[in-house]
Amino acid sequence: MGVMAFTVKEFLKRVPPAQLRDGDVWLLNLPEVGGNHLPDVKAIRPIFAKGRLLAFAINLAHWADVGGAVPGSYVPYATEAHQEGVRISPLRIVTAAGPDREKLDIVLSNVRGREEREGDVLAQCAANDVAARRFDELVQRYGADTLRRCFARLHEESEGQMRAAIRALPDGVFEGEDWVDDDGVGDAPLRVHVRVEIRGDEAHFDFSGSSPSARGPLNTTYYVACSGVYYSMKALVAPEAPPNDGCYRPLHVHVPEGTILRPEPDRPVVGGNHETSQRVVDAIVKAFAQAIPERVSAGGPTTSGVMIFGAKAPDGRWTIFYEVHGGGEGATITKDGAAATRVHMSNVMNTPSESVELEYPLRVEEHALRPGSAGDGTHRGGLGLRRAYRVLADDVTLTTMLDRCVVPPYGIAGGEEALPFRITLNPGAGERPIRGKETLTLRQGDLVVIETCGGGGYGAPEARPADAREHDRREGYV
Repeated sequence: MGVMAFTVKEFLKRVPPAQLRDGDVWLLNLPEVGGNHLPDVKAIRPIFAKGRLLAFAINLAHWADVGGAVPGSYVPYATEAHQEGVRISPLRIVTAAGPDREKLDIVLSNVRGREEREGDVLAQCAANDVAARRFDELVQRYGADTLRRCFARLHEESEGQMRAAIRALPDGVFEGEDWVDDDGVGDAPLRVHVRVEIRGDEAHFDFSGSSPSARGPLNTTYYVACSGVYYSMKALVAPEAPPNDGCYRPLHVHVPEGTILRPEPDRPVVGGNHETSQRVVDAIVKAFAQAIPERVSAGGPTTSGVMIFGAKAPDGRWTIFYEVHGGGEGATITKDGAAATRVHMSNVMNTPSESVELEYPLRVEEHALRPGSAGDGTHRGGLGLRRAYRVLADDVTLTTMLDRCVVPPYGIAGGEEALPFRITLNPGAGERPIRGKETLTLRQGDLVVIETCGGGGYGAPEARPADAREHDRREGYV
């Protein structure tokens, strides 16, 4: 998500450099400290050379549980931040003398799967230790001053490349919007609106038209909104520019306080991290479709597609299974969309069925493409997928936190929308639909079927070549 540079800057407002020591590791997950949502826990280690603070090693790990009302710490009905789990303000958990057990125990006593979470902490500390040692090798070889000059030069180079890419765009004002299905508490869709102004070698993004803060957990943070802007500009405008702080100096982001993209600190945010963030990207894509239509794609599975199964093993340990589900890629001006993939920031793979069945009380009974789910067009979108989970134990908790169940993936330039997500409990046997943001308890024998969205089409459907139509019929696209 690209929030970690913000994390360090906000961290230093609370923990001044004079308070930092060599060997420290600080833990935090507060969204308002340059963050996103509580499950994404950051570990920060200051790096010194001869007593001089030169850099930070920081990593982010998504913990499978940080406490809260339901296993997995995704609470679709949350109306305040404190329902979502333990909130860790900057906390020094390691010093040069080793781990601080008292502080660690406070954190670990408030989460499910204590042993796994301790492993997460130790892995994060180890990763930062590797970074610190590698950095020290560079200092020993080149000297601290040379490294600092290299950092500055890298930033300057990236800034220059981004400015050149913006200059190549047409000056003007372009607007786009997209909609979050709902906030998990109410049924009303939530608007994300952007006004993009290109002026010379700088770009301005104004989200003033977006919905007010949501009651439910589909809010997100200013830092995530900025990350969505940065990602969009990298993907569409300057793909070759190295992503660092210099790259983003020509980009200016305005997000009013009290909106879904900059809520009050006590608002819940867990789903906004990967759902509302991608509405930011889709709104920007729609805006740029007016300026650079040859570079954008139609809508696709711009959602995590996440379902979380939680169960207690016979020995009392929690098993928490996160699974993300892709869909059909949106078409572009030059090609059809790919089937059963992920786009934008959902850069994760599906878990192999064998692993699911080995580690969790579930059996994967179907994993296939979803016929007819793609949006039509001169170039058509890709197909979504269908996956079925049989529950093999009682009292299994299922939580869904995904979008594109109500607002379907959009078409571009006359292309058609794709089918939205659909989740069904026990299809054909007392079936009932499962909302995109819901928690329910499953019984042994229940079947959960998720059918994911397709990709939108690009261009008028009547312009699609006849041979492509015949291929679509053979391959089950229609």
